[in-house]
Amino acid sequence: MEPRLKLSKQSAAPLVDPTMYRSIVGSLRYLVNSRPDLAYSVGYVSRFLEAPTTEHLVAVKRVLRYVAGTLQFGCCYRRKQEAQLVGYSDSDLAGDIDTRKSTTGVVFFLGGNVITWQSQKLRVVALSSCEAEYIVGATAACQGVWLARLLAELKGEEAATFSLKIDNQSAIALSKNPVFHDRSKHIDVKFHYIRECVEENRVQLQSIGTVEQPVDICTKALGRECFCELRSKLGVLHVKQAHQE
Repeated sequence: MEPRLKLSKQSAAPLVDPTMYRSIVGSLRYLVNSRPDLAYSVGYVSRFLEAPTTEHLVAVKRVLRYVAGTLQFGCCYRRKQEAQLVGYSDSDLAGDIDTRKSTTGVVFFLGGNVITWQSQKLRVVALSSCEAEYIVGATAACQGVWLARLLAELKGEEAATFSLKIDNQSAIALSKNPVFHDRSKHIDVKFHYIRECVEENRVQLQSIGTVEQPVDICTKALGRECFCELRSKLGVLHVKQAHQE
């Protein structure tokens, strides 16, 4: 998508055929199941299915041009002896200009190979970047615990601790330090699940720099160079390039 693109449901541009728009976006939704680099852009244009305009259609056409130019790209999976479960979570702040809700992203890797990803808008309005990161961290913790239990069941072992990397120091401190919870009573109880996971040593929180955060591609529109770099970190490569490696 165009970097820093902001679209609104209250657009004054002419309306387009909603059936055609929904058909195109619906087809792209299936492609997201195998292309994590499309998760944010397709999720973003899906917000305007009710009354799409020419502005929204231009954004969809840009996604289609990207898909047409990357038909030979796909997720690359490599076998490793020891496969550890590592998750990444990230969020913007009030990215939706209509509702001021944040867009969140969660990605999990197993042995360096991407196995699950999601990009979606929060159902609640976060009052700060710390709260937004904390809420998406709780979502990632739920998903990570389920994946860890699934892997343990397949291996016939006990569920191991997995790593969850967040690029917000305040959210990590809020998850580890009970003192901070006096200031977070306004956050829904269900989002404090990540604190319970940390206390029971089911998840190990780690800090990561914003530049090194691969799930940033699922939360906002990025420039070409940054987008291509994060796409390769997710393991989405050209078929010939993956074969050579």
